[in-house]
Amino acid sequence: MIIVMQRGASQQQIGSVIERLEQLGFRPHPIVGVAKTVIGAIGDRNQITMESLELLAGVERVVPIMQPYKLASRELVEGNTVVEVAGRKIGGKKLTIIAGPCAVESCSQLLETAHAVREAGATFLRGGAYKPRTSPYSFQGMEEEGLKILAQAREEVGLPVVTEVVNPADVPLVAQYVDLLQIGARNMQNFTLLREVGRSKKPVILKRGLAATVEEWLMAAEYILAEDNYNVILCERGIRTYETATRNTLDVSAIPLVKQHSHLPILSDPSHASGRWRLVEPLARASIAAGADGLMVEVHPNPSEALSDGPQSLRPENFAAMVKNMKQLALACGREV
Repeated sequence: MIIVMQRGASQQQIGSVIERLEQLGFRPHPIVGVAKTVIGAIGDRNQITMESLELLAGVERVVPIMQPYKLASRELVEGNTVVEVAGRKIGGKKLTIIAGPCAVESCSQLLETAHAVREAGATFLRGGAYKPRTSPYSFQGMEEEGLKILAQAREEVGLPVVTEVVNPADVPLVAQYVDLLQIGARNMQNFTLLREVGRSKKPVILKRGLAATVEEWLMAAEYILAEDNYNVILCERGIRTYETATRNTLDVSAIPLVKQHSHLPILSDPSHASGRWRLVEPLARASIAAGADGLMVEVHPNPSEALSDGPQSLRPENFAAMVKNMKQLALACGREV
């Protein structure tokens, strides 16, 4: 349920409500707005009547949250959450573009890509240090050495860096090196990992699972939010359907649907959705038009030699052309560039 505090409610009144909720076995999550403070209370509503909570000093009203995902629900936060990462905002009016290779393969490869995507207009640099692959014999990533290269690239080009974490035990190590953690599609329902990245308090990109419903996806986000980490960004990356012409099927309809049901920002990954570099820009256009807050795109200086996902990776010159077109579209859709 949501406890809406009166305009001008004192910190003492807010603290008293939080204390009472904790006494009743609830987990309170206060969210301070411009005009009012609301407190999301997660727990057994049978422990107390909403009317009794409305009697507490400073409480305006108590509202039940009908959705199973309580903290991710737009019932809790009416506006749009903006996640700030290293001074850059995701979820605001400005379009976010995250770009880089699927995997960190060498220092020279990543630095070449980093300079290219920054000059083209990317706002974040991505690169995988740990690679969960379908085959155990495929390249699995450079691990900590890859993290060090990502940190070096950040220092050299000035872009915040994003990488995937796959093992709960690795979260503290990965969090030392990067600005934004990513949970990949295969780990969307790795609940131990979700809790661990939640406890890290690092901003998190949560990709949709291979065949996950929107509700399952938002419930996965709930695991992170429940650890008092409200810096969660969703990413639609295509789901598995009967179609085999593309790697996955980009669910463009999920973007406005999520916007209706959740306050969390949402990105689109047209690279993984299509598996074909020629389809990346058309799907990116569709995503922006549908309301996506940004894009995650794979870029490699020589895709034919990439150790992972070469067929879906853009060359730097193709990425630069795409960004120029995306900025024009973003302006037409009322965004800032």
